[in-house]
Amino acid sequence: MEESSLVLRRHRHLKWSALDPLEAVLMVLCGVSITGFTLSVLFDVVTRTIGHPWLWLQQVTTGFFAYGVFIGMAAATRRLDHLYLSEITKRTQGAVRAALESFSRLVVLGVALAMVWFGYKNFQLDLGSFRMPSMIPLGTYTIVVPLSGALIALFAIEQLVNGLRHGYAGPEDHVSVAVSVE
Repeated sequence: MEESSLVLRRHRHLKWSALDPLEAVLMVLCGVSITGFTLSVLFDVVTRTIGHPWLWLQQVTTGFFAYGVFIGMAAATRRLDHLYLSEITKRTQGAVRAALESFSRLVVLGVALAMVWFGYKNFQLDLGSFRMPSMIPLGTYTIVVPLSGALIALFAIEQLVNGLRHGYAGPEDHVSVAVSVE
C-alpha cells in the first residue's frame, strides 16, 4: 500500500498503520474546514461591504470553525503535534521517560473521555436549541466535540499501547536540533 503524503512518517513506532487512512482523511477535513472558514469570512465581508449581507454565512463560518478546531485536535493528537511535553521527555530515558510519556497520554485520554461524555450531553441539550434565521439545531455544531473526543481517545490508546510495547523514544528523538548562532 502506497503511503499518503498527508500521513507523517515521524513516530511510526507509536502508530498502527491501519489508522493511517483515518489520519489522511482528518488532514483533508482540516484543509476543507480552513478553506471553508476563510471563504465564508471573505464572502461575509464582501457582501456586507456592498450592502447586501448574507446572514446565513455566519452560521456557515461557525460550523467550519467548530469542525476545524475539533477535527484539528484529533489530527494533531495522532501526529503528535500538540498536547505532549515532547521537549522535556526527549531528554529523558528508560523508566522516567516511559512514566512521563504514559502519564501525559493518560491525561489526554482522560480529557478525551470527558469530551465524549460531556460533549454528548451538550449535544443532546443542543438538539432543542436552534440558530436563527435557518433554524439549524445547535447540535449540528456540537456533535463534533464527542466525535473528536472519541478519535483523540483512540489515538491516545494507540500511542500508550505502542509506547509501552516498543518504547516511546524513536529515531527522530536522537536528531540534534542545535543551531549555531554567529
